[in-house]
Amino acid sequence: MIGRLRGTLVAKQPPWLLVDVGGVGYELEAPMSTFFDLPELGREVHLCTHYAAKDDTVVLYGFLREAERSLFRNLQKVSGVGAKTALAVLSGVSVDEFARLVQTGDIAALTRIPGIGKKTAERMVVELRDRVDGIGGGVPAAAGGATAADPATEAGIALQALGYKPAEVTRLVRDASAPGDRAEDIIRKALKAALR
Repeated sequence: MIGRLRGTLVAKQPPWLLVDVGGVGYELEAPMSTFFDLPELGREVHLCTHYAAKDDTVVLYGFLREAERSLFRNLQKVSGVGAKTALAVLSGVSVDEFARLVQTGDIAALTRIPGIGKKTAERMVVELRDRVDGIGGGVPAAAGGATAADPATEAGIALQALGYKPAEVTRLVRDASAPGDRAEDIIRKALKAALR
């Protein structure tokens, strides 16, 4: 198993990033919460990882904080929740906010996260209420941003990867975009708007 990586951040295009560790490039899928806090390209990054092998597919997931990885793993123990939904949760709300929503039983707020319907939200509240205690945010790495040729397009791709429908992505990106915004800025504003 691969539990942690330390290397140079070579590329990042949500939801994928590439980390060079001693000449080996590791491709990882990561939630937006990790993307928001990644250092600039060419800088060193430390990631907690989750290695998943299913059928003929192997995927490595990366997280800046142990709390994110822990929540990612706990979410997948809920019936009907897979890696894609777990990433959408981490991309839509912070670990602390998710814990609060589960502890208060806020089904309405949970269903605003892509891929979570009412029944799944109810199962999350029942199955995770005791497990989210003690999951707290760690210290993020230094913030930095990627430069993209077209930040709006990059943001749109990332939102579609999180499960938003194309028409909704178009509206969210249009409403969230402002001159000079990076993709990360657009994604962050779009996710906040979608959860209102």
